[in-house]
Amino acid sequence: MSMLSSMGGGAEWLLGYLIPFLFVLTIVVFFHELGHFWVARRCGVRVVAFSIGFGPEIVGFNDRHGTRWKLSAIPLGGYVKFLGDDNAASAPDRDGLSQMSEAEKKVSFFHKSVGARAAIVAAGPIANFILAIVIFSALFMTVGRQVTTPRVDSIQAGSAAEKAGFQPHDLILSIDGTPIESFGDMQRIVSASADVPLSVEIDRGGERRTLSATPDRREITDTFGNVHRIGVLGISRSTGAGEVTTQRFGPVEAVGLAGKEVWFIVDRTFSYLGGVITGRESADQLGGPIRIAQVSGQVATFGIGALLQLAAVLSVSIGLLNLFPVPLLDGGHLMFYAIEALRGRPLSDRAQEVGFRIGLALVLMLMLFATWNDILNISKS
Repeated sequence: MSMLSSMGGGAEWLLGYLIPFLFVLTIVVFFHELGHFWVARRCGVRVVAFSIGFGPEIVGFNDRHGTRWKLSAIPLGGYVKFLGDDNAASAPDRDGLSQMSEAEKKVSFFHKSVGARAAIVAAGPIANFILAIVIFSALFMTVGRQVTTPRVDSIQAGSAAEKAGFQPHDLILSIDGTPIESFGDMQRIVSASADVPLSVEIDRGGERRTLSATPDRREITDTFGNVHRIGVLGISRSTGAGEVTTQRFGPVEAVGLAGKEVWFIVDRTFSYLGGVITGRESADQLGGPIRIAQVSGQVATFGIGALLQLAAVLSVSIGLLNLFPVPLLDGGHLMFYAIEALRGRPLSDRAQEVGFRIGLALVLMLMLFATWNDILNISKS
């Protein structure tokens, strides 16, 4: 089955998948690059170009500082190009740098202190985390959060919950020390903890007890036909009238909850990657642009709030990915700057060139692997 036919034809693919995908990705990329741009300006660096997308320019304009703001043809990222950059990855233009005037050196990225360069590079991922906190905070204040008391109503026979000794009417208080305020909190932790022993504190008739439970790994198919391998305890909760309430929060509490949400995503991302390395998790859950487009279209059916929530999750993921110490990514640049700070001088041009080539190869391999996973998942749907 082709991707286009599986998505229901060209018009449906455009309206149902491409537009939500571009909406989500553009928000995330714009704020990432805006972080680089904003700090660069405050460090006195001349910004040559601010691009959403790669490749040929579709439309653009110059601002009063001489920066070219443009929308480019390939909408899979973006970049900010500084004076002295050779390309969108901020590799130095050695010939251009050697011919700069003193006035140009004062506004060149590569002539700034290592601290200023590190701040400019780190600002992109930091902007992603800030964006996620802003979106989550706004959603907690406006849409709110659905809360179902984390009480056990029934237990599946032979399930991990039965083996652990759960009983109906148990109230779940915490898991591995993390307070549980709703049934959804419990589900999120359990789903990401397949085959991992969990220490669950419960209230049983006013008496506190601690149970050890290891969620079973199961394949679950969602309403869109996507298959997920998640952890399951085998506990169910009634969702009848009056069982679910909606809580809205004030600004301070909403920001605190948003920070916890961001940390949860970061923690679970590292947990999953650690599981892939140790063989506990399968790497086929890694997705690329096609998967993001598919999920964006599916989430968009639930409304703008759900789409913004996806943008927040994606923003955290992109911010975190960019901090990995891989040359070509922001984390790779920060690694080079840390070495420069320790040595008192930068790595040689040759060493940096080799590093960028290795980084490019790693990034391309990851993209190809993720895209292959996307194609396989779509062909199965």
